[in-house]
Amino acid sequence: MTMATQELPNDMVRGLVAMKLAAPGVRVSGEPLAGGVASDIWRAVLPVGEVCVKRALPKLKVAAEWHVPTERNIYEARWLRLAASVVPGAVPEVLGQDAETGTLVIRYLPPEDHPVWKTRLLEGDADPAFAAEVGRRLACIQSASTCDPSVPEQFPATAIFLAIRLDPYLLATGEAHPDLGMQLKALVHITSTTRVALVHGDVSPKNILCGPQGPMFLDAECAWWGDPAFDIAFCLKHLMLKCLWKPDSEPDYLACFTALGEAYLAGATWEPADRLEARAAALLPGLFLARVDGKSPVEYVTDEAAKEKVRRVGRALIARPPRRLADVRLAWEKELRA
Repeated sequence: MTMATQELPNDMVRGLVAMKLAAPGVRVSGEPLAGGVASDIWRAVLPVGEVCVKRALPKLKVAAEWHVPTERNIYEARWLRLAASVVPGAVPEVLGQDAETGTLVIRYLPPEDHPVWKTRLLEGDADPAFAAEVGRRLACIQSASTCDPSVPEQFPATAIFLAIRLDPYLLATGEAHPDLGMQLKALVHITSTTRVALVHGDVSPKNILCGPQGPMFLDAECAWWGDPAFDIAFCLKHLMLKCLWKPDSEPDYLACFTALGEAYLAGATWEPADRLEARAAALLPGLFLARVDGKSPVEYVTDEAAKEKVRRVGRALIARPPRRLADVRLAWEKELRA
């Protein structure tokens, strides 16, 4: 392996020693990886092989002041282990987690064999069959979580979820759009008080690999026992936004939107699909609008005219919440073609 190596931060090394993945006093070198805003991530070679070492950050690397608890990667490790037991091959192998230093170690997956779905989408490779498999796997993991009575007590992360998801996305957007503040607070209330399944919290194309055996999920730092409608809404809004990123591929992105949503709802066993869909459809416009006016704006929507498209659709659907995902898609298609 060729990489420009540096010594890993001391806290990470202490975590590796605590996990017995490195010997005390041995220097550990690796390569810092770009990507996430919530963690420092390094690629390194240890006696167990090539790994990714993650350390949760107390302040996220964004322009806004955004502080979150570092114990969140305890729940990430638990989510990954549960997902691996339900859908083998759907996540990288967890090699260890140290709560004191907030360090998580997973198996490194080479990008030549595991390209990021976001990269594929940027290249115009939007495959509805792959999107449907994302929906099926997500629903399968969530369904399994509802069958194990020990799972809820393993993910008591409501405060973390509020700090890292609902507050910076929905409440911050309400500050930018005060006339919609009441509706956005209502979405926060519904989402935060609905506790029916295990939530990943960051199901995004940047956190999904195109593995040899299908989609693989990464970065479950927001894992929480709560409202699974959040996961499907969070992922679908990315497919909507991609239409602004590469307009020529709009029909393919929207086909992925429909395929993912339908496969997910077909696999949801814990409650009636129409009730789950109604919560997801109502939440989706708030998350969509948040990507231009919340604390974490999407990096590729910079043109003001494009932002206004998001605002027109998001605001209209927040004011009059849809009950079907197809209605959200239709409103967005009309705006794109106006």
